[in-house]
Amino acid sequence: MKLHAAARVLRRLAWALAGLCVVAGASAQTPSAAPTTQPDRVFTRARLTSTFDEGRDKPYVRLKLLPRAKIPFQVLTFRLKDRALIADIPVGATVEFLAEPIAGANTVTAIRQVPECKRFEVC
Repeated sequence: MKLHAAARVLRRLAWALAGLCVVAGASAQTPSAAPTTQPDRVFTRARLTSTFDEGRDKPYVRLKLLPRAKIPFQVLTFRLKDRALIADIPVGATVEFLAEPIAGANTVTAIRQVPECKRFEVC
């Protein structure tokens, strides 16, 4: 009986030492410098299907994503950061947009009109 109790104590001690070694090794590493540049902004291609307002300062835009976007829904609704973003873009135009979560809503922060992709060519 005493052998089993001693073995358990040694086993627990070994685990505690192993844990301390892991913690000491992790704290001994020097932290890497935080990246000073922002990550690349990725624009998504879509077709502008419609725009509408919900209230005074809540403009929305509906964008039909291209088939290769690999998202289950093709037409998505986004809030617009500013109505002036789409002032010169006609409905039905092919666009590239950048969306970010702002105040709990997916918001288009940048949008630009681009030429339509030709079939079997890289856009």
